[in-house]
Amino acid sequence: MLTSDKDIAALLQETRTIAVVGASPKDSRPSNEVMRYLLTQGYEVFPINPGHAGETIHGQRVYASLADLPTPPDMVDIFRRSEDVGPVVDDAIACGAKSIWMQMDIYNEEAAARAEAAGLKVVMDRCPKIEIPRLGLPPIG
Repeated sequence: MLTSDKDIAALLQETRTIAVVGASPKDSRPSNEVMRYLLTQGYEVFPINPGHAGETIHGQRVYASLADLPTPPDMVDIFRRSEDVGPVVDDAIACGAKSIWMQMDIYNEEAAARAEAAGLKVVMDRCPKIEIPRLGLPPIG
């Protein structure tokens, strides 16, 4: 699991595409705000929400699942309860993602261990919208 500022900064700088699992079309939801921020930072963002598949959030087409994406994402940013992370991680491994990012207050050690065993980098209990400015990272691209 990545915990050092150096490792987290490197992950954010090498990432180009991010799938946001649990993306919400509601402006008041943290996933919506984080997705908007990631787009302003130059990332290509794929919202994942089966209840809104085919719609758009911030101009981005919503997909039902990670398996439906046109290309494997570099990172899967998870906005789900800790107990619901396992199947998302399994889908991320299956689709060829390179890293898993669990949002604030989200921990799942078993899922993290599976991801790491499959070669994925893992971050838990952090938010890229907080980490990017805290680490002084410029927009990508």
